[in-house]
Amino acid sequence: MSSIKIGNDQQPLDDVSPGWITQQIERRRRDGIAVCVEVRIKEADLDMSLATPGCSRNGGWGRRPNVHEKVIFDLWQECGLNETGFASGRVIEFLARLKRLL
Repeated sequence: MSSIKIGNDQQPLDDVSPGWITQQIERRRRDGIAVCVEVRIKEADLDMSLATPGCSRNGGWGRRPNVHEKVIFDLWQECGLNETGFASGRVIEFLARLKRLL
């Protein structure tokens, strides 16, 4: 099952709405809290976790990504989610494009 977590709030990817994503991100920014967005993808040949720079992560790099995972890592980068100050719309764009890939 794949999911998105923003701060301490988590939703399955199938249930998340653009409004929820925007609300979660903007509320944290308004409150001066670092925004951490984590996307966990567990599907047929995918087992990966992506996180924005505002997340504190422990652990190192895992194995090399397979071809399908590499496409998703590249999409994350293309949507600017490795940069601080990303727009909530970029998360929404990433998830919309991800759904077409799954």
